[in-house]
Amino acid sequence: MIHDKILLLLDYVKIDSASIVCHFKCKESNKEVISELAFEPYDGKIEITWKEMLLHPIESYNRYYHTPIVIYSHDTHETIVLKAFQKVANRFKWNSEKKQYVCND
Repeated sequence: MIHDKILLLLDYVKIDSASIVCHFKCKESNKEVISELAFEPYDGKIEITWKEMLLHPIESYNRYYHTPIVIYSHDTHETIVLKAFQKVANRFKWNSEKKQYVCND
């Protein structure tokens, strides 16, 4: 599966309150390509009413900011790693002989 090949490029992921930074490393050239995404605690839509925020501010905060995020999963295409790779995919090309992505540079 092609997603497994992208995961092989992943060197590490750094997450803070404002951004998610994925470092991809070409195994052939050892070059690093960095992709930064805005931090999105949840890809779906969380609806919180004004009444909920007023009556239950801590629960509303936790519901929004502590919803688990998916860094990588075989079951979905909406993961942080895949979104980050899509931003820098033009820096890689598919090597059909080695069956892996390699840096264009």
